[in-house]
Amino acid sequence: MRILYWGTYDVGKPRTRLLRDGLRSNGVTVDEIHSDLWRGIEDKSQVRGVTRKLCLLARWLFCYPRLLWLLCRVTRPDVLMVGFPGVLDVLLVAPIARIRGIPLAWDMFMSIYDTVVEDRKLLRPHRLPARVLHALEGFALRRADLVFLDTRAHAERVENLFRIERGTIGSVWVGAEATHFHPSEKSALPGEQLIVLFYGQFIPLHGIETIILAARLMRDEPVHWQLIGRGQEAPLIEVMLREDPLSRLQWDAWVDYAELPKRIADADICLGIFGTSEKAACVIPNKVFQIVAMGRPVITRDSPGIRELLTNTPPCSYLIPPHDAEALADAIRDFAMHRVPEMSRCHASLERKVDSHAIGRQCIALLNHTFDLEG
Repeated sequence: MRILYWGTYDVGKPRTRLLRDGLRSNGVTVDEIHSDLWRGIEDKSQVRGVTRKLCLLARWLFCYPRLLWLLCRVTRPDVLMVGFPGVLDVLLVAPIARIRGIPLAWDMFMSIYDTVVEDRKLLRPHRLPARVLHALEGFALRRADLVFLDTRAHAERVENLFRIERGTIGSVWVGAEATHFHPSEKSALPGEQLIVLFYGQFIPLHGIETIILAARLMRDEPVHWQLIGRGQEAPLIEVMLREDPLSRLQWDAWVDYAELPKRIADADICLGIFGTSEKAACVIPNKVFQIVAMGRPVITRDSPGIRELLTNTPPCSYLIPPHDAEALADAIRDFAMHRVPEMSRCHASLERKVDSHAIGRQCIALLNHTFDLEG
């Protein structure tokens, strides 16, 4: 099988790297025609300033003549793959794919409309910008021969949002990069101060406020809270901590990606997401796959999405109601009572199901099923 990755897909996302590496590790030839438009931009919704937005738009528009010209000249692949975010990529490349008879697959990963309008509420749903975004994304969804996201629950949500026939959109897990995230040897003994870690972008889906409220409930207990990240919700968290400081809470704005495995290994238990949105109920975030790959205990919100990977099996995994600080505090207390040195080997049965090779197999199976490439 030969796959051509095409467009402005974001190579800064673990999602893209995992899929490419996973396909290659399973014997697929993966070629690329790419413009690295998103380099240095972690949170696309937080691009500020008219000048910076205009520069990004100019880079975006000027890269396409070259990308389209190269596509017209390249040897025909078995599948043309567009990665996240990809809305404009799909709209531009679909006519050429159709003319050349190349199956077009789009790793949508997440809906920009759902993220910006429904989840983060940066645009009002009935205003013109939101309606235009919905129309463009819906049109792109119907131009690709195959669209897939990260979970079955997430695929069903996007089908409902854009009124697409149920079962049309596929799913491939995100997974974790095994070169960075592999089982830790740390063992935490009862009686020591408990280290609780959260890392990620501070967005509504993550529910950082819930973590702060739980830390307040446990302010007199031997728990050290570590937050790593920044983003949309950072000003709210700053106000909460200024009004009611927490001496046992440490907040680092950022750490290098290469340092994350050590921070995860040094923590006794790690936190997933606790947001209340419908999107939060459908996804399995990168961090949960990474925590699972390292064999560390995790607490995250219960949802149809997370149930595709985990069950509620204390003390290795706690699935709690969304935005429930008391439930989060109770889960941490339960973990503190029952933790043992063998905690470093949580999720052992999942280790080979979340690495890039396994993710590549998922993707290949979906492509073969959709396009009958083995036949």
